Amino acid sequence: MKVFHRTISCLIFISLLALSSCSTTETVTYTSPDLNTLTSQIERPIPYPIEIPAAYSAAVSQGTRTANGAPSNEYWQNYAYYTLHAEIDTSTNILKGNSQVTYENNSPHSLHVLVVELTQNVHKAGVPKNETIEITGGMDLSRIAVNGQEIDETSILERWTQNASGYILEGTHLYIYPESPLNPGDSMDFAFEWSFEIPQKGGAGNDSGRMGRSRDNLYYVAYWYPQFAVYDDVYGWFNDPFLGNAEFYHGFADYDVTITAPDEWLVMATGEFLNPESTLSDETLERYREAGESDEVVTIVDFDELGDVTQNTEDGKLPWRFQSQNVTDVAFSATLESKWDGTRSPVGDLDGDGETDYTRINTFYREPAPLWEEQASYAQHSIDFLSTYTGLSYPWPHMTSVEGADIIGGGMEFPMMTIIGDYNQAGAVRLHSVTAHELAHMWVPMMLSTNERRFSWMDEGFTSFHDNLASIDKYGSDRFDQLDVFSTYMQIAGTELEGEMMRWSDYHYYPNSFSVASYDKPASVLYALKGILGDELFLEAHREFMARWQYKHPYPWDYFRTVEDVTGRDLSWFWRSWYYETWVLDQAVADVRNEENTVVIEIEDRGNVPMPATVLIEFENNTVHTETVDVERWLNGYRTAQIRIMSEAPVSQVTIDPDFKFPDVDRSNNQWSADEG
Repeated sequence: MKVFHRTISCLIFISLLALSSCSTTETVTYTSPDLNTLTSQIERPIPYPIEIPAAYSAAVSQGTRTANGAPSNEYWQNYAYYTLHAEIDTSTNILKGNSQVTYENNSPHSLHVLVVELTQNVHKAGVPKNETIEITGGMDLSRIAVNGQEIDETSILERWTQNASGYILEGTHLYIYPESPLNPGDSMDFAFEWSFEIPQKGGAGNDSGRMGRSRDNLYYVAYWYPQFAVYDDVYGWFNDPFLGNAEFYHGFADYDVTITAPDEWLVMATGEFLNPESTLSDETLERYREAGESDEVVTIVDFDELGDVTQNTEDGKLPWRFQSQNVTDVAFSATLESKWDGTRSPVGDLDGDGETDYTRINTFYREPAPLWEEQASYAQHSIDFLSTYTGLSYPWPHMTSVEGADIIGGGMEFPMMTIIGDYNQAGAVRLHSVTAHELAHMWVPMMLSTNERRFSWMDEGFTSFHDNLASIDKYGSDRFDQLDVFSTYMQIAGTELEGEMMRWSDYHYYPNSFSVASYDKPASVLYALKGILGDELFLEAHREFMARWQYKHPYPWDYFRTVEDVTGRDLSWFWRSWYYETWVLDQAVADVRNEENTVVIEIEDRGNVPMPATVLIEFENNTVHTETVDVERWLNGYRTAQIRIMSEAPVSQVTIDPDFKFPDVDRSNNQWSADEG
């Protein structure tokens, strides 16, 4: 519900209505003026308490999450162990796969149904989608077995009338009904066999993929195997369909993966590369080992060496093996004509032995992408910076970037793997920014597995904030600053094109609404929060949230409560105004005048987002004075505030928010100058 009413009676009614709903939702309150004050003085909407969903409140009541935003000792999550095999037929672009999966039920609930995501089915005709997406037929499942026994398809009617076991395929989800429920503390074994045609631009629409194939010399494969959906302590099974826009919400798992590809194709995937000795040629192997110990970029395979970089086999096929623990997904690349650069990046003291640890940096790119000559160094910088800033060391054995022009224009992330366009037109600085963005995703949602299909801002917002900071660190604050993220948000701020950040990701009316609510506005709001708290306290809260929820599933209210817990401040007004509404910040210098040796400055809050106003006052005698209008002034219902300063010297200039800490939609009224009257 939005509040744009200006009459006193409507505002009081809405406030009382919000409070009266406490029987069905938990509310977080802040100190408000009494009703008499509201009645006589209110001039504006006052942000009412945020609603906490009943499902989240139930998780807190049941003891898996705490009221201060941290997971409790009773927090649980289910876990899976995957053994995956895939083979690509490069003549037909068909992937054939099989898997054995052990699924552990660590919840206190008996599971009568198990939900498996088949994201690739978004490419099947008739499956709901909100993008124009290439039709390939989706995933063809040829075998499904539970505890060694193959199961058949059933129907909802048979489930209701006969309690039949089997499976039901519905869009991008597979529902498996075992003969007996999976009880708490038990595990169940599953086996799948499948195949699908690898799309040219897969997993997304609007002519830009998230996986696919290009120029007969590149495959970047994701969404490629049956993957168990998340069963969490808040909503249970998460089975929102994949529609092609809002991305993923995945559980943590261990993977043992074998990818079979033709000789001379170079394969890299999520996980530790287990068999370089049996796949790489002797010279390639030597350079690969050198790169893993080098702070400088090493060419592992050059363009003129292609065709003699792998071992050769009798049947012309090589199996590549990878193993990973505690990751949310697996993706892989297979390249035939890509240069391979490698180096290493420091990640801090990962194992606590007092020594600096490192991760491998791999970069694969083709000749028409000359800017990628520097991409390995961009990745090196990004991993180093983000490990330091977030307080969480990059924990995995490598970070691999794959140039994928013709598949993607921007970038797309999976654990340890990213695909990025060539950026020939946008330039090197932009390539660094996108590299920093995609690699920042290794923290959110790869270490903190957020529900991006509903709350994309948790994933993309944190990541956009982090990549902007990485760009500032790389190029300096004279080249990058917070205005780079403010500017895109400002383009639609407060218009009908803007959607609330807390709106579920697939339910925005316009593409720009989704992108701004997911990327630019949440990054801007994090800067605003940083401006309120100060750099040191903000970073303390930021790192605490990251540390609390590493390898877990945080929801928005965990973030809100963690910040309040660390800072000791009630910020309900901040969450309501920025996250739940499309209100804007617009503070203005309304008037400056002299009254008997007193300078009187009128500050107006013309927007509906209440924020403190830092006012810089400069006098003609070169003295400077700073005043702050506290946010409580606006929360008490006022639109104006008056600053009075005893001074005989005339004022030369008055500026609100001189350090540009906040995303104010109209900077033209933030400054008053005596020269302009």
